[in-house]
Amino acid sequence: MSALALQEIIPAPATLAALKRRVMANAAKRPGVYEFLDATGVVVYVGKAKDLRQRLLSYFAAPSRSKSSLLIRSAAGIRWHHMPSEFAALLEELRLIQTLRPRYNVHGSASPASLAFIRVAGGPVPRLAVTAQPRDPGGLYFGPFRGRAQTVGAVHVLADLLGLRDCADRTPMRFRDQASLFEAPLAPLCIRHELKTCLGPCAAKVGAGRYQRAVRAARDFLEARSAHPLDRVLDAMHEAAAARQFERAAHWRGRLDELTRLFAAVSRLRAAVEALSFVYTVDDQGGERDARVYLVRRGTVRAVAALPRTPIEREAFAALVRRHTQDPEPAPVARTGSEMGQLMLVMSWFRAHPEEYERTSRYATWATA
Repeated sequence: MSALALQEIIPAPATLAALKRRVMANAAKRPGVYEFLDATGVVVYVGKAKDLRQRLLSYFAAPSRSKSSLLIRSAAGIRWHHMPSEFAALLEELRLIQTLRPRYNVHGSASPASLAFIRVAGGPVPRLAVTAQPRDPGGLYFGPFRGRAQTVGAVHVLADLLGLRDCADRTPMRFRDQASLFEAPLAPLCIRHELKTCLGPCAAKVGAGRYQRAVRAARDFLEARSAHPLDRVLDAMHEAAAARQFERAAHWRGRLDELTRLFAAVSRLRAAVEALSFVYTVDDQGGERDARVYLVRRGTVRAVAALPRTPIEREAFAALVRRHTQDPEPAPVARTGSEMGQLMLVMSWFRAHPEEYERTSRYATWATA
C-alpha cells in the first residue's frame, strides 16, 4: 500500500461542508476505494468507485433518507486510496471488508439470492449446511450452486446416505472412543439414528475414525472425486425394483436425481474454476503508467506485479509464474470464505466484462523471460 496515493480526512469536529470541501480539493477522477470512519476512527463502511471523486460527491447530493445520505451523515471522517484500475479497486474493497468487517457493510462478497453454498460446519464433528453467503473467512465452502431448494434437498440426501449429523452446532457430541464402561448408555437425541440415516455421534454410537471417513466421503463427492453415494442409491433402487416394491424404487429414483444434479453441478464448477487460470494484464486507468499483471490461479489472484518492462522485471515475474503454477492437482472446489469471496469477484468481473478475456494470456507466455 505504500506506493498508493493516500488521502486521509479526519476533521475534528467533522461537518458535511468540511468533508465536501476536502473531497473536492483532493479526490481525483480515478478508480479507488474509500472508508467512512466514526468519531473514534473506526472504519464503519468501505466502498469502491470507478470514478472516486464523482462517487464521493454523490453522497452529499443523495436524498435525505437514502442509505448514501445516512452513511455520510454518520461519518466523522473519510479516507480513500486511489487505485490504478476498477479491477484493482474491487480486489482492495473485498480485502478491506474481509479484514476490517465494517458494521455497515455486508461482510464478504454479496452473491445473488439464487445461489447457494455448501458449508462444512460444526468443528470436530462436522455436518453439511447450506447457506446463501460464504461469510466466515475461515470456514470451508463448496459452490456456488444454482437453486437453493435443490441444493438443500441434495445435501439432505447426501447426509442421510453417509450418516452425517444435521443437528445444531451447540449439540453435545461424544464418540464411542470417549465413552466410559461405567456410564449409562446415551440415547440419541433424534430419530435419525434409529432410521439408519445418522451415525449417532450425539450418543457415542460411532467412533471418531468412522465418522471422519464419512466426512471425507462427503468431501470427495462434493469435489467430484468419487461418486460412491450414487452407487448406494442405485443399488437400493434396483433392489426395490427387483422386489417389485415400486413405490420404494420411485423414492430412491428421486434421491438419485437429486444427487446426480448436484454431482453434475460440482463437475461443471470444477471445469469453470480451472478455466479461470491465466495472467491478466490491466492498464492504468489514471494515466500514470501503473499497469499491472495479475496471476490468476483457479479463480483467485495469487500474485500482483507492475507490468514487467525490463529484462530483470520479466525474469522476476517469470519466476513468480513458475512458483505459483507448478501444482499439477485438479482444481479444488472447496474454498475458505475468503477464497470464495475472491472467486465470486473474479467470476462476476469476467461475466460482466467478457471483453476482458482478450487481456488474458497463458502462463507459458510469461514463464520464461
